[in-house]
Amino acid sequence: MTPRPYVMWPDRRLRTAAEPVEQITDDIRALWDEMIAAMDAMPGVGLAAPQLGVMLRLAVVDASDKRGQAVRMANPEVLHASVEPRWHEEASPNLPGLSAPVERPRAVTVRFMNERGESEDRDFVGLWATSVQHQIDHLNGRMYFDRLSRVKRAMLLKKAAKLR
Repeated sequence: MTPRPYVMWPDRRLRTAAEPVEQITDDIRALWDEMIAAMDAMPGVGLAAPQLGVMLRLAVVDASDKRGQAVRMANPEVLHASVEPRWHEEASPNLPGLSAPVERPRAVTVRFMNERGESEDRDFVGLWATSVQHQIDHLNGRMYFDRLSRVKRAMLLKKAAKLR
């Protein structure tokens, strides 16, 4: 399967909140499979549906040492975040060639609808937590650079404009 292409910044869809998923269907499962293929091809540790131009609240995350451990999430929301921060160099295939250190909570508890259509609460720590939060930002129409200071964000977007 060849995944659909990434939506490239500054496409408006990357600034638009995605629509909730009402139920898990075979089409949703197929889209998750496509998202995992796209994530693995990057290679990356997570992907949100809007990154591929699909405006649904769907995300996949796999920060395992070996691939094949992807968590499929619909409508993920953070229930609890640790006060302890974690810095990580974040990037996005929607804005290739650029990255920036971003501070996020080290651990989060997330509620989402799983592949069986059931509500699930799960704790994520470290890179898993960073990736889940990064994907939820995408679902809310935010990019990682929105978490930077105004000056750092302006510098990054200026570099992005030069790369285009």
